[in-house]
Amino acid sequence: MTEHAPVIIDVAGFALDGADRRRLAHPLVGGMILFGRNWQDREQLTALCAEVKAVRPDLLIAVDHEGGRVQRFRTDGFTHLPPMRRFGEMWMAPEDRPGAGAMQAMAAATAAGYVLGAELRACGVDFSFTPVLDLDYGASSVIGDRAFHRDPRIVTVLARCLMQGLLQAGVANCGKHFPGHGYVRADSHLEIPVDERPLRNILQDDGVPYEWLDTALTSVMPAHVIYSAVDPLPAGFSPRWLQDILREQLQFQGAIFSDDLSMAGARQIAGREVSFTEAAVAALNAGCDMVLLCNESVNSPGGQSIDAMLDTLDAALERGEWAKDEMSELRRLALLPCGPAITWDALMTEPRYMRALSLLP
Repeated sequence: MTEHAPVIIDVAGFALDGADRRRLAHPLVGGMILFGRNWQDREQLTALCAEVKAVRPDLLIAVDHEGGRVQRFRTDGFTHLPPMRRFGEMWMAPEDRPGAGAMQAMAAATAAGYVLGAELRACGVDFSFTPVLDLDYGASSVIGDRAFHRDPRIVTVLARCLMQGLLQAGVANCGKHFPGHGYVRADSHLEIPVDERPLRNILQDDGVPYEWLDTALTSVMPAHVIYSAVDPLPAGFSPRWLQDILREQLQFQGAIFSDDLSMAGARQIAGREVSFTEAAVAALNAGCDMVLLCNESVNSPGGQSIDAMLDTLDAALERGEWAKDEMSELRRLALLPCGPAITWDALMTEPRYMRALSLLP
């Protein structure tokens, strides 16, 4: 049976130390997520990614790199991409205005996807958690201009264009935050938001992009939100949401990531705060293929929380509290890049890249 490596961890600095290498080599670790603290310049980032691949070539190197305010790398040549709302605004602008209209917005979104993916890959990064499929209700500060639009049809089309650009760069995609985070005001980094709408309303509005993009999405990240009319558990810990609705009803076949288990809203399950390991076990049993544990290498000296979680998750596996899943591992491996990356120097004169830059708003 293929080994299942469901945990995505982080590291504290610009390079790996011995403890980082030991954790990345752990059989339960399937990848690493990068943050701004891991960024100094392109040379350093490229060297860090090479260090990770030297530990295990199959490790997935991921990052939250969307554009706008969620973009980890902004200097030393990286293009500062616009927030996704900008493409929705382009779509809605009168066609007779230069650079405006639906067709221009679609071309610009595809260009953004290619620039985003190609620049990451040129430095050795495999994957970005993008696009945001949440609807722009104007209520959520944590989503805000990260969303393309309020209309799920426009969100779907622009997201598909962005995903096409990513694919041209050899990069997979991640639709988030299923089934929708834009309606609630609370920030799930700090507390657990509650959305009281009935299932029918959610699926006919926020859930539409997931249904229409089911054959194009390669991964999905559920929201740390309780949809109280559907399930008392947050979506990321809910078999009802992940297995019954996402897998069975919407027929999604790609990978499912938990959101960051270090977030305050992530470990509130059935009215109590649980440990990282309990949260990881709950997410895996609910239907997640991979779980993210971020920022613990910084918050806990020596990354002790990461070590403790891996040890206790291993013990929980031995006790039969969760089970390895061959399909989950195949879904993780499918997120690794397809085809060789273009080097940074070659990318700077590549015609597709130059054209894409010219289309960005």
